[in-house]
Amino acid sequence: MNFTDIGPHIYRTILMYFLVYFAIRIMGKREIGKLSMFDLVVSIMLAEMGAFVIEDIKKPLSHGIAPMLTVIVMQIGMAYLGLKSRKLRLMIDGKPTVLISKGKLHRDEMRKQRYNLDDLLLQLREQNIDSIGDVDFALLETTGKLTVFPKEQSSENSSSGSGSDNLSTSKKSHVKLKSFPNIKYEGLPVPLIMDGKVQDENLEMIEKTRFWLKNQIQQQGVMDFKDVFICSIDHNGKLYISPREDNKK
Repeated sequence: MNFTDIGPHIYRTILMYFLVYFAIRIMGKREIGKLSMFDLVVSIMLAEMGAFVIEDIKKPLSHGIAPMLTVIVMQIGMAYLGLKSRKLRLMIDGKPTVLISKGKLHRDEMRKQRYNLDDLLLQLREQNIDSIGDVDFALLETTGKLTVFPKEQSSENSSSGSGSDNLSTSKKSHVKLKSFPNIKYEGLPVPLIMDGKVQDENLEMIEKTRFWLKNQIQQQGVMDFKDVFICSIDHNGKLYISPREDNKK
């Protein structure tokens, strides 16, 4: 085999290397982190298209590059639309699944995700937790990673009280915290406003109305729902508000 035989393969390999590198750079750092299902599909397709161009030198380069550019543009477009629409984000990436809450194992959710007990115990051990009873909450993220909140951590956070809240508020003046001791429920912090849109089903869960929510954000200097980037409330009734950056003066 002489250079004339392998030269085209070398040339195409170098070209595909820089094209894929360029593609990942413009698609954002998310592509090199934990991949969602959509990101995984995009990565596999780019790899297959690149391999096709390298292996079959009889095919014009355009037959491989054009589909790759199409996938890149589609991914960037979907990511941009996802910034504007939470419904689209949920449709593309899905939602995290609660596998454990207050030490209780949700077997139905595990079954839906085809997530077995060995998988769960393995990921708990990786986080230095040897018993399900030591877990307050465990969520299976859309990337497949298990996020765990140990019971000790939850109790420490609760016992730290207002001192840590004041510290958070002093460090981030645009973040406002307010406590409502009469609101109690068993669960993780619940978003009430996301990207300026009220999450009505969550308001119903805590038995509050839009009128109540608007009063709370206005007391914190935010006039309208659309001016809020995120507003959430935790199981201790603590309200967290972060206005949109473009609405800050």
